Amino acid sequence: MATTQPRDFGFGEEEQMVRDSVARYLADNAGIESLRGLVASDPEKAYGSGENPAPWNEQTWQGLVELGVSSLAVPESNGGAGMKMVAVAAVAEEAGRVALPSPLVATLVATCVAREADSPGAAELLGEIAAGAAVSLAGVRADGDWQVETVTITIHGSNDAPVLSGEATFVQDARKAGSFLVAARAEAGVGLYRVAADAPGLTIAPDRIVDLTRDQARLKFNGVELDADCVVAPPGQGSEALMAALPAVLVIVAADMCGAAEWQMQTTADYARTRVQFDHPLGFFQAVKHPTVNMMLDIDRARSLVYAAACAVDCEPAVAERMARMAKAAASDMAGFCSGRSVQLHGGIGFTWECDLHLYFKRQCHNQVLYGDAGRQRDKLAALLD
Repeated sequence: MATTQPRDFGFGEEEQMVRDSVARYLADNAGIESLRGLVASDPEKAYGSGENPAPWNEQTWQGLVELGVSSLAVPESNGGAGMKMVAVAAVAEEAGRVALPSPLVATLVATCVAREADSPGAAELLGEIAAGAAVSLAGVRADGDWQVETVTITIHGSNDAPVLSGEATFVQDARKAGSFLVAARAEAGVGLYRVAADAPGLTIAPDRIVDLTRDQARLKFNGVELDADCVVAPPGQGSEALMAALPAVLVIVAADMCGAAEWQMQTTADYARTRVQFDHPLGFFQAVKHPTVNMMLDIDRARSLVYAAACAVDCEPAVAERMARMAKAAASDMAGFCSGRSVQLHGGIGFTWECDLHLYFKRQCHNQVLYGDAGRQRDKLAALLD
């Protein structure tokens, strides 16, 4: 096993080809015009109904599946591409760049958890993902921690079939997923279970969130009976799989933030070049130049940490958690800074519904706290360094 990181974080020609093909596809099929028409054509429809309707283009998702994007993190032995984590991070960054409404990020997260569980159930789930299934992770505690306490497991029957009761919170893109990877606690510890979205006894209760590009929900389990082959990790082994996957999960979310911030910075720079005030483009003034440059510096700093963490997942697992928490903390801070400056530098129009910035601002707000904000990551990082 390598003890030092390779040049360019191991990002070679194959990874670049994957990133470029995804970027081209998304530019052609998920540009800002289509995003606006999909999620922000009517403010009353978006927010007035009392819940986020979370529309998405299933054809765009199917196109990504055909490109093999959803199976990038699936091992080759399970029918996937078995790509490096740096390639997965690059794809997540491109998804953030277009604020993509899809189950892609949620599926990549679930894939990273499932591949840490060595079982027939995990292999079956990974095979389904490789074939194009959308899966979301369920089981994060109400305070955002990985430790699971709200979903309980009882065992009955001759084949030890599990029955789920309780509630899982903060489930991402729940209404887009065909199944869930549920972390649930039994007496022997946390286990992982594959649950179909239409399983009897399962209720999906949507949350009302500010992000129009995604949806979030609570899963309520009322005696959901599962077959024995739905066990992805038996009780006592689920926590280990979750913690092993944590660095990859943080990298994916942080990469999404880098992509979204890049769009915010480029859009702001374009506006500063074309908007004229006092007989000069806005970009002529230092009060606009300097914050825009600071945005670029923050993005580059966060992106470097993201790819260093992704490379650590590939090459240096012993330090992967530490580096991933650094990346998520830096990306969360960067997302807040870039969101604020992009709106401010657009002036009065930046605060309006007609300005597309609000779609990215809200996505970044959601990403900042997803799986722990910057403060929480630094708190965990401090414990690792003690």
